[in-house]
Amino acid sequence: MNLIAEIAAAIERYRIILEGPDGVRLRKINHIRTIRGTTAIEGNTLTEAQITDILAGKCIAGPQREIDEVKGAHAAYEAIESFNPYSVDDLLKAHGLMTQGLVDRPGKFRNCNVGVMDGAGNVVHMAPPFANVHSLVKDLFAWLSDSEDPVLIKSCVFHYEFEFIHPFPDGNGRTGRLWQTALLGSWRNEFYGAPVENIVWAHQQEYYQAIRASTAAGECGPFIDFMLDKILRTLKAKGKAYGATGEKSSQKSSQKSDQKILSIMKSMSDITMAEIANATGLSIAGVKKNIRKLKDANLIRRVGPDKGGHWEVVK
Repeated sequence: MNLIAEIAAAIERYRIILEGPDGVRLRKINHIRTIRGTTAIEGNTLTEAQITDILAGKCIAGPQREIDEVKGAHAAYEAIESFNPYSVDDLLKAHGLMTQGLVDRPGKFRNCNVGVMDGAGNVVHMAPPFANVHSLVKDLFAWLSDSEDPVLIKSCVFHYEFEFIHPFPDGNGRTGRLWQTALLGSWRNEFYGAPVENIVWAHQQEYYQAIRASTAAGECGPFIDFMLDKILRTLKAKGKAYGATGEKSSQKSSQKSDQKILSIMKSMSDITMAEIANATGLSIAGVKKNIRKLKDANLIRRVGPDKGGHWEVVK
C-alpha cells in the first residue's frame, strides 16, 4: 500500500513533465525504448538507433526475425490505446500484431504443450496443458473485470498469471508486458508514455527471480512487489531528471544532462545506466559520456561492481 501511495504521487509529477515542452519528444523516445526493452528481454540485439531507423522506414543490417520483432512491437504499442484491456478478443488482436510474420498462428491460443526454458536449456516452468488454456484465460479475465483491487495490483497479478498460463506458443512475455501497460494506461493515461518495459529489461534477472519466487510460493506477492517497485523507480527517475515539483520554470526545463544525472543519483544511488538513459532521454553512450565527465570532475564515484554496487555523489 505504501508503494501504491508513492506511485500515485509520482504519476502526478510525471504528468507535469509530459504536459511540458519536452512532452512530445519524451513520448517518442519512450516509445522507442519500450520497444527495445520488451524485445531485448527476449534476446533481440537491435540498438535504439537501429530501431529508430526501422520505424523511419530505413533499411538496416540485422537479422530479419529481429527486425520483424521490432515492427510487431511497434504495431502493437501504436494500437495500445485502442485496446480494451478487459477483452480477450483485444488481447488476441494485440498478440496478432506483436507476432505477425513470427509465428504460424498469430492471435491464436496454443494447440500444444510448452515449457519455459532458462539460458542453459533447463525447463523452469511447465505451462498448463493446452486444453486448459481457453478456460484459464477466461477465468483470469473474469477475475480482472470483477476484482475491486486497485488497477496497479490487478495489472501485476494479471501479468504474473498470464505468464504462468503461457497461452501462446511464442510472444507471451512481450504480450504480457504490453497488457500490463494497457491496464495501467486505462487507469492513468500517463502510463502509455512510461517505458516500464525498459526498466524491467534493466532488471531482467530480478524479473525472472520474482516470477520464480511467486511460483514457488504459490502466490504472486513477490512479483507484485517487484513490479510496483520498478514502476515507482521509472516515475521517480523521470521526476528527478526533470525537476518536476509542480513548477514549470524555464530554468528547470533547460537543466543540463549532467545536473539531471546528479539529481537522480542523489536519491537513487543504485540506479542503472539503462534507468538513467530512460529518465534523461539520453542514449546509453550519452549517459556514459556524462558519467565520465562527472567522474573526471570528482563529482561522483562508483562504489562496488557494476552489478550490486552504487553511485556516490561527492559532497
